[in-house]
Amino acid sequence: MPTPPALPRIAPATLRDIPTIIQLAEGTWEPTYRFILSREQIEYMYRVIYTPAALKRQMAEQHHTFLLAHVDGQPAGFASFGPQPPAEGGSAEATPTEYKLHKIYVLPTQQGQGLGLHLIEAVEEAVRRAGGHTLDLNVNRYNPALSFYERRGFVQQREEDVPIGPYFMNDFIMRKTL
Repeated sequence: MPTPPALPRIAPATLRDIPTIIQLAEGTWEPTYRFILSREQIEYMYRVIYTPAALKRQMAEQHHTFLLAHVDGQPAGFASFGPQPPAEGGSAEATPTEYKLHKIYVLPTQQGQGLGLHLIEAVEEAVRRAGGHTLDLNVNRYNPALSFYERRGFVQQREEDVPIGPYFMNDFIMRKTL
């Protein structure tokens, strides 16, 4: 009888973990998007999102929390999330109830073993502990992960074309009530 996969260790990342996040992004970014986006768009977006300075800004200024998943002591995936900005006219001091899942990536060698499920459950639990009631995400309309989010209870809210430099991400906005 095969041995079940080891449970991942999921923990918050710090600024010291930026090289690990970059390593994981390098292993997941191109395989995730190569059938959806042009090579030029993939390379451009990667340079905008995954430089050390960009990740530091996401953590320190944009209040993104990163979670790192390790399997058998090795980095295998990550997720990031954060509070949605207050609605126009809303109080910046109010406890946010709406959060956004910004990123979730699992190395291709680790996919299909439940690691994405563990990561998203860890994000949902952290959002609940912070007082959040909803979790939104953007997913490219052509991304096969769309069905993963639907199975996790996310519902399509609308379509949105998000400009990133000279390119657009053609996304669905999805929401889950926690």
